[in-house]
Amino acid sequence: MADGRNFPGGDDVERMIRDGRHLYDPYRRLYDLPTSPEFLFQEESLAQRRSWGENLTYYTGVGYLCGAVSGAGIGLRRAACAAEPGDTLKIRVNRVLNSSGQDGRRIGNRVGVIGLLYAGMESGMVSFRSKDDWINSVVAGLGTGAIYRAASGPRSAAVAGAIGGLMVGAVVAGKQVMKRYVPI
Repeated sequence: MADGRNFPGGDDVERMIRDGRHLYDPYRRLYDLPTSPEFLFQEESLAQRRSWGENLTYYTGVGYLCGAVSGAGIGLRRAACAAEPGDTLKIRVNRVLNSSGQDGRRIGNRVGVIGLLYAGMESGMVSFRSKDDWINSVVAGLGTGAIYRAASGPRSAAVAGAIGGLMVGAVVAGKQVMKRYVPI
């Protein structure tokens, strides 16, 4: 019965008696979970940011998901506007599904590619500069916009690069404001 798995050790018993807790409290083991992250290797606890592969997967996946959901909503609205009074329910459902799927894929792929470019450029900047600060993010936003629109010409690439840099700069500034003024 006292195999050591369900009962605390000697020091724990003294501390529990001193704190006024019961010696055997099964709910404590369930709900008093550690709040700090647990790592398998010590080297993982020293890393302050995601690896380049994790960044690539995260930004591409989140970008695709957000773009697909937004595109599906746009497709739904477009299908609702294109509905004709004599359409059957089956035709309306088919139009909604086709339009939502088409727009969701199209916009999801575009935003996913933007996330892929951004993650690659940000990781490249961190590796190139050997620092992890806001400059890497803003330069990655500039480069992402410029590369994404490079096929449309230099003027379009410059405008898209400026928009990308401004958007990332606003996100970085907003993140700093949130850290400073919003209690967590």
